[in-house]
Amino acid sequence: MGGTMGLRERKKQRTRAAISETAIRLFLRHGFDQVSVADVAAEAEVSKPTLFRYFPTKEDLVVHRFADHETEAATTVREREPGTSALDALHRKFVDGLDARDPITGLCDNADVLAFHGLVRSTPALVARVGEYMARSEEALAQALRDTLETERPEVTARLLAGQVVATERILALANWERIVAGRTADDVHPEAVGDADRAFSLLRDGLREGVRPDAA
Repeated sequence: MGGTMGLRERKKQRTRAAISETAIRLFLRHGFDQVSVADVAAEAEVSKPTLFRYFPTKEDLVVHRFADHETEAATTVREREPGTSALDALHRKFVDGLDARDPITGLCDNADVLAFHGLVRSTPALVARVGEYMARSEEALAQALRDTLETERPEVTARLLAGQVVATERILALANWERIVAGRTADDVHPEAVGDADRAFSLLRDGLREGVRPDAA
């Protein structure tokens, strides 16, 4: 029975991937708003009800790639090594992503990845859907951080810190993506991207005391 369930699950994953890849190919070729769910279902050779079982909305056909990372930050905090702070673990995770050229960090010059991110950033409905994913990611991270804090109001503090982390990683990824789109390679941008990440997480640890002129405080 276990083997049968494993096979069934693998088949579902292949079907899900095939539908999404078909949808993204059509969206890139014709535009997100010009392609209907019926068009995707026909091209993927599945029924509309089957498609909606895997992807509840048209936007999910694309944004699930972001949603698949939704709990990564929270997991990083919960599974960090003893003696490692939550911020240090998140910092290390982001830098490891830069080293691996993970698309989620923006430091990836693969043509298909650039086209995909261009599609998302140029489509208002997808931008809004990504915002929903980021809000859920932020909430999951806040829940993980809450248990690490020794403070009078851990819930508020955890939410504040989670919001700062999610915003920081989003801004870093956008900066990296913009450099790549401008024509630079991921290898060329990498040292700057790591330096930016180091400075950004230093700000999260120490606040704005460092790097702010006294007359601007």
